[in-house]
Amino acid sequence: MNAQDSFLLSYIKYGENDAVLHCFSEEDGYQTYFLKGIYSKKNKKKALLLPLNKLNFSVNPGRGNGIQSVSRLELVKSNDIYNDIKSTTVIFFISDFLNQVLRNENKNLNVFFRIEEFIEELSHQNYQAHLIFLVIILKIQGVAPLINQGNFLDPETGTFSQNTTHPLFTEEISMIWKNILITENPYQIKIHSSFRKDFLDSLLVYYHYHVTDFKIPASLEVIQQIFE
Repeated sequence: MNAQDSFLLSYIKYGENDAVLHCFSEEDGYQTYFLKGIYSKKNKKKALLLPLNKLNFSVNPGRGNGIQSVSRLELVKSNDIYNDIKSTTVIFFISDFLNQVLRNENKNLNVFFRIEEFIEELSHQNYQAHLIFLVIILKIQGVAPLINQGNFLDPETGTFSQNTTHPLFTEEISMIWKNILITENPYQIKIHSSFRKDFLDSLLVYYHYHVTDFKIPASLEVIQQIFE
């Protein structure tokens, strides 16, 4: 039996009482677990199934190549962010995002602790933290833009050029990218509200070019509405 901390990325109800969980664990990276009886009437722990909740699992290995099953589930740390509609919207969006882009990620403590850092920023009502965090993930995965003297980011090549190559990547948006990439503590950067939608759109374009089979998260429309 193996106990470890994991961030819950998504879950699907299976049958009447069970669930399949997709998580990013500290020790094993992206994992899928089977959780029996979580939806039974007497089980109070179904309230723990919140996106990006940090949970501690005791896991029984699956037979052969079968799915691992959870024998014990505990909350590592309670968080007030789920009581804030803006924070909750951001959490759902990022968990949706990570569930897609981390599917092939093995153990990566940098990713794990950066998720923790992002949640901490959000708990202090940094409502632009998701914009910064998505650039940080690109850096960790080695596909972030390369810094040079240009003023316009070319999303296809991942380099800055002297001339614009994409209508979304204006000089203002490109400079936000550059500042996040070169600043030691990028969460301190303030992105003006008038640029946040276009910057998020530019992130999605960049991910499309550099992350295989990337699809727009279903929760995008909700996050755009809440921050209009």
